[in-house]
Amino acid sequence: MATINAQIRELRKVSGLSQTTFAEKFEIPTSTLQDWEHNRRTPPSYVVSMIDKLLASEKADKPVIGNSILNKAKSAKDNDEFYTTYETIEKEVSHYTAAFRNKIVLCNCDDPYESNFPKFFIKNFNALGIKKLVCTSYMPSEKFSLVSNGYVLMLDNVPKTIGSTSEDGEIYEFLKKNNSVKRLEGNGDFRSDECVGILKESDIVVTNPPFSLFRELISLVTEYNKQFLVIGNQNAITYKEIFPLIQENKAWIGYQFGDMSFKVPQDSEPRETRFWIDETGQKWRSLGNAMWLTNIDIKRRHRKLDLCKCCDAKAYRKYDEYDAIEVSKVADIPLDYSGIMGVPITFLNKYNPEQFEIIGEANHGSDNSFDLFKPTVDGKLKFKRILIRNKMAMGSAY
Repeated sequence: MATINAQIRELRKVSGLSQTTFAEKFEIPTSTLQDWEHNRRTPPSYVVSMIDKLLASEKADKPVIGNSILNKAKSAKDNDEFYTTYETIEKEVSHYTAAFRNKIVLCNCDDPYESNFPKFFIKNFNALGIKKLVCTSYMPSEKFSLVSNGYVLMLDNVPKTIGSTSEDGEIYEFLKKNNSVKRLEGNGDFRSDECVGILKESDIVVTNPPFSLFRELISLVTEYNKQFLVIGNQNAITYKEIFPLIQENKAWIGYQFGDMSFKVPQDSEPRETRFWIDETGQKWRSLGNAMWLTNIDIKRRHRKLDLCKCCDAKAYRKYDEYDAIEVSKVADIPLDYSGIMGVPITFLNKYNPEQFEIIGEANHGSDNSFDLFKPTVDGKLKFKRILIRNKMAMGSAY
């Protein structure tokens, strides 16, 4: 069960209020709230319950029973806070090295002392030829407490003595000595005017945002025509803010698509699967549906998908409500069918825009303008499908 301190912290985060505003709202001294959130003092348990009920009642404009804001906070925390490993970042960025030369790199959801994104780019600043590194963070660092403000790291030079083999302690000492971390005027939310101003001056955004804010981050970086390399959940592919970008070849899947391991907060609840605690006591979770999404061109998206199956009416059934065939596996895409096909979402990991055209999706038939129909065959509902057409179909099948 999450600690009382963690519950207070999550209630405030879900409320969307800064520490100062939250404290004023509930007539709590700001310094006391900060002590609670940073585990320096423990609030009485009744305070958590009282704030939870007040927020829930305020939201519904009536007493709330059952699903409280606290439960939503707990759920959001369990599904949002995934800390990317250094190895995951290194493995992905290695495919884009030329894209970073003489560019301003922004990690706008990253604590410069705790996140592995700043650590990676500081250690590889000179090797990648980065012009400037900027990192903004929403919450105060445990190593650099700055009251309720967010903070920013800005570097336009890193000593050549710091490289890929440097220890994390060396990075910390460099940042401390260089006085590179400054207080922001606001709370560091990447959506704030202050952080958007920083975004405007940047070239490439590389980060792992809270999954609940993934669509907002992508919408923001595309609005300002920035390049990006961002971790998300594959479920985001069919969001109305994301799918059109993929369909119009304005975004695509990176190199890692599927299993990824992430560190999670120490107050995370144990899970029956994909959860473990290592020898140091660090809690971990793995996700089978993680991905990198980018708009930086990569070689793999231009590789032709080899097809070896031929289409026939018995093996490839048509949907009940739409003139398209069901293809349950990417490996079964027929080489001779020029019509519309419904394929698993994993197809996007093999998608070549020169070879295929994305028509839309089949899910509920009503989610958005590109959700064209409910994918049923002989009355049996199939999983969500991506609708495609083979531009290079050989021959003509039924």
